[in-house]
Amino acid sequence: MPEITIDKKKYKVEEGLTIIQACEQADIEIPRFCYHERLSVAGNCRMCLVEVVGGPPKPVASCAMPVNEGMEIFTNSPMVKKAREGVMEFLLANHPLDCPICDQGGECDLQDQAYQYGRGKSEYCENKRAVKDKYMGPLIKTHMTRCIHCTRCVRFIEDIAGTCEIGAANRGENMEITTYLEKSISSELSGNIIDLCPVGALTSKPYAFKARSWELNKTSSIDIMDGVGSNIRIDSRGVEIMRILPRLNEDINEEWISDKTRFCYDGLKYQRLDKAYIKKDGKLVASNQEIAISEAAKRLSSTDPNKIAILTGQLSSLEEIFILKKISDHLKIEQIDCRLNDEKIKASDPMSYLFNTTISGIEEADFCLIIGSNPRKDAPIINARIRKRYLSGELKIAAIGCNSDLTYKYLNLGRDLSVIEDILANKHEICNDLKNSKKPMLVFGRDAINKNNGYEAMHLIKSLAEKFGFIKKDWNGFNFLARSSGVINGLALGFSNDLTTCSKIIDKCQNGDIETVVLHGVDDDIDFENLNKCFVIYIGSHGDRGAHVADIILPSASFAEKEASYINVEGRIQKTQKAVANLTNTTRDFDLLINLAKEIGCDLESKNHSDMTYSTYKALGAYENSFITSNYLWQKASKKADKIKGIIQAQDYDFYLTNPIARASRILNKCSAENNQS
Repeated sequence: MPEITIDKKKYKVEEGLTIIQACEQADIEIPRFCYHERLSVAGNCRMCLVEVVGGPPKPVASCAMPVNEGMEIFTNSPMVKKAREGVMEFLLANHPLDCPICDQGGECDLQDQAYQYGRGKSEYCENKRAVKDKYMGPLIKTHMTRCIHCTRCVRFIEDIAGTCEIGAANRGENMEITTYLEKSISSELSGNIIDLCPVGALTSKPYAFKARSWELNKTSSIDIMDGVGSNIRIDSRGVEIMRILPRLNEDINEEWISDKTRFCYDGLKYQRLDKAYIKKDGKLVASNQEIAISEAAKRLSSTDPNKIAILTGQLSSLEEIFILKKISDHLKIEQIDCRLNDEKIKASDPMSYLFNTTISGIEEADFCLIIGSNPRKDAPIINARIRKRYLSGELKIAAIGCNSDLTYKYLNLGRDLSVIEDILANKHEICNDLKNSKKPMLVFGRDAINKNNGYEAMHLIKSLAEKFGFIKKDWNGFNFLARSSGVINGLALGFSNDLTTCSKIIDKCQNGDIETVVLHGVDDDIDFENLNKCFVIYIGSHGDRGAHVADIILPSASFAEKEASYINVEGRIQKTQKAVANLTNTTRDFDLLINLAKEIGCDLESKNHSDMTYSTYKALGAYENSFITSNYLWQKASKKADKIKGIIQAQDYDFYLTNPIARASRILNKCSAENNQS
């Protein structure tokens, strides 16, 4: 470890660090605009200048200069102070002084550093240049006259997002940052450039002129729009959510979130269920919630358990599923399921439904085989991790049943199941890569295992893992990539029956063999028309597809209006926090289900929410921020044919409209419309 001197104090730092990184380790602040620890070094802004004794006769850019043994650095010498004042003066030469009306006011790096490092006056009296604003889609508002050409947005879109849609046009004073064709940015991670912009050149279009940062209440929570469980901060004012921002978590989302996560919040205002309803004479009539719960309880208690089914959806939390499981056990209801797409996975085999490598573990893999999944849509944050590892040059990628742009190069192996058999028989070109790989990773999605040949496909996938060492003592490269945490929550609590599937339950509903169906947050993935002959009890927050077929509607709270636990794809338990009061004054799912359980005589043995959460965690054998175990006996698939036929194909879908909250969002509907036009 080289020993260096910073401001006359000696420090030992890691080999290969730059000066700015070494100063950060020594808790010495270096101003910067273009430098970002997750982006490639550009050296554009020159704000990070420092003095190196015995080095060049002028200040050097600390972001691009590596440390050497014995190096002596000054970060606050008169030379450095004068140089930074000069740089700041240049940056402000063309910058408009519109802080009072700028959305970045109060959280602007340029504003803060001008106060800290600027001279307080300028020698410039020339006219400031003006730059035409650019169109970047419905999410990003541009004020390009404010741009200081730090190129953070360019490097993020190229390096992290991988879509290469933003760049610099022209040179010198005429240089402009632009989308080359002035069209909407197609990346699912585009909103992150709003956070990266150190000035107000790129701001949030939906948030524009809505609030100032110091007016907002800030609540730490997690996202449930997909199965990643990204750590987020919900900023609210009164009962309204104003924006959602990422929180740093190196193990999950680093400091990025998807556009769906960032902009879904306005979906909590629209199409909400604000009161209970009971269908009378073919029409839904508003009712008192206690009466609706009582009617639902009577219906469940009076119906033959063999003619009742309970299904849970994408947004169902652990506590809610735990109570529904207790109710189903009390009433002896066996037709329960959380696998709405007939995924051929068992609750008793956690390894088959978790991302066992873990999200951060992707950065250790040296070979990745993707089967029946589109990570770019299923989990953009995980796809960004795969791309990050790919750019290191140490990851080879192949895919079966995926024909989409994943933002990185991969070997497309087609979509026939026979390809897997060829690999198992050592008759394929990737066999050598698999054999030579020390830490191979297999990622498969629901479209690989939800067809009629799902059990056979699962058998082949597990056989691949066994033959080519995807699972070792210190490495588990067997990964199921779920699109939502709801299916993981249900499977972890055993909310499924291996003797039946969701499609069989729906068929029974159509045939009249099932008379009553309880839908908890089920608004996707099933054929709702087949429920017309059933008595449907719907529990959810939005008037979406499930509510349209319901005979009793019990309105509930959204994820931002309650405290609830969710398991992410890697098996990590996390909790949402209540950020705002319930917009519709409806009961939390937790309280609603407790009252329903009491009405049918089911003793939950828990007095409050904390007790119920504890009971849920006890049933899982894990607690908040820990992992549910996947160290179970490796289970082979139950079916094996001599010659398996069929195809695996990751189905295309609208990334922006995957759940009732997203579909109610006007912002995300604009994104969907823009994406469909391009």
